Amino acid sequence: MKNRSQCPISCSLDILGDKWSLLLIRDLMLSKQCTYGDFLKSEEKIATNILASRLLMLEENGLISKLEHPESKAKVLYTLTKKGIDLLPLLIEMQLWADKYYTIPVERKEIINTVKKDKAGFIKKQKKILLDFVKNP
Repeated sequence: MKNRSQCPISCSLDILGDKWSLLLIRDLMLSKQCTYGDFLKSEEKIATNILASRLLMLEENGLISKLEHPESKAKVLYTLTKKGIDLLPLLIEMQLWADKYYTIPVERKEIINTVKKDKAGFIKKQKKILLDFVKNP
């Protein structure tokens, strides 16, 4: 993919600049792996054409990879790569920012409260869990 400029923010936005890409990354961070159907069940209701396009773009840019589904040859499992896992601190900061300026439902605040207690420790632990999963899905 050719970048529009040499600006690091612009280069990042070329890949992550739409809400769907980050929401797919979020789903993979929380579930470690997902199928196409799992993504369609998300409460944000992504359209199938957008989902297919974003999954392909994320795969082409090395943020996700496809694995064979252990139970069905008709399905594919999507998982984060190390490059995708490295977005965890960004997603954490977005959650903390949203918690500061928006009303977050109580059931979603548990992770935010855990992060606030020890952000560095939380990120280290979660990255290890995700990286271990990538090595042994």
